[in-house]
Amino acid sequence: MTAVLQLPRTYELAALRGVSVRIGDSWLLRDIDWNIRAGERWAVIGANGAGKTTLLQVLAGVRRPSEGSVELLDEPLDEADLDEVLPRVGWGSASLAEAIPRGELVLNVVLTASYAATVRGDERYDAYDITRARGLLTQVGCRTLVERPFGTLSEGERKRVLLARSIMTDPELLLLDEPAAGLDLGGREALLRMLGRLARDPQAPATVLVSHHVEEIPVGFTHVLVLRQGAVVAGGPIERTLTAAVLTAAFGLPLRVSRAEGRWSARALV
Repeated sequence: MTAVLQLPRTYELAALRGVSVRIGDSWLLRDIDWNIRAGERWAVIGANGAGKTTLLQVLAGVRRPSEGSVELLDEPLDEADLDEVLPRVGWGSASLAEAIPRGELVLNVVLTASYAATVRGDERYDAYDITRARGLLTQVGCRTLVERPFGTLSEGERKRVLLARSIMTDPELLLLDEPAAGLDLGGREALLRMLGRLARDPQAPATVLVSHHVEEIPVGFTHVLVLRQGAVVAGGPIERTLTAAVLTAAFGLPLRVSRAEGRWSARALV
């Protein structure tokens, strides 16, 4: 990966205080307190409807909380110029993939991250931008796809292209919403190897990855936040937090948790 500004490990990239999100009578998030610091790699785990994607949207400035406050990159989001702050946040999600026209060339999908656009228009890119986009595509195993239309790619290829796009702007914070969803076993493992390499790079951005499955937590992730029905069950260093008791509480069934060679798994107790 191209080197980014290496921030002190104590530098706080995001702080959520009492964050709640309500739609009508339904609470999607309830009273979330959470800090993310430079160098941390967070997995956010929980069942369907736990509030994981909503939490990521709040972090990305896509959704405003009903209650509480959010500071992102030292800026209160209520007061920040989002055009200045959000390019410093990398974002990858299924909704983003759906917003990209099927005919857009892969190179343009990565390039347009610089303008937070999904279609290449009359914006100008210099030689450095093009070289960087091609280099990132090579690093995620997509060198031969540069001139392909995005809509012709397999699900795994799309995920890798979106990963390259999410780090095009040298973000300080990288947000990935279920990056392995929809992949077959080979595609999932290839993507997780890539994310594991990124996680172990000390100059890579702090990362938040959302998943339903502990098996999709890449090697090298340092912290976990576990949600149930919009509230935090537990959060902290992954070795102390990702326990059978915590996951049992989150998913509502007795689970056994194990770890081998840096990867996690969970199984129901019979």
